[in-house]
Amino acid sequence: MEFFYRIAERRIIEAIANGEFDNLEGKGRPINFEDETWVPEDLRMAYRILKNAGCIPPELEFRNEVVNMCSLMNTIDDDKERIKKLRELNFKLLKLNLTRK
Repeated sequence: MEFFYRIAERRIIEAIANGEFDNLEGKGRPINFEDETWVPEDLRMAYRILKNAGCIPPELEFRNEVVNMCSLMNTIDDDKERIKKLRELNFKLLKLNLTRK
């Protein structure tokens, strides 16, 4: 896999040197990161409606909870409480991984 990354990197550097990226459409404007290519095509409309209503997809909600719990784990001193939170974190990670499949 490393081999392909090197080829891609070399071709990108050559393209920059040749000026192939100089006149691209949208140059100088911010990139729109609201890309929905990761959303299955049959769910895109539903995700867009939920997003416009201020809701977030379940997998993002789980991810946010996992990140918050990881931060919380560093502040817990009691071992019993830490084990309890670790079990909750493992359960949330399992749910997160299941929503991705």
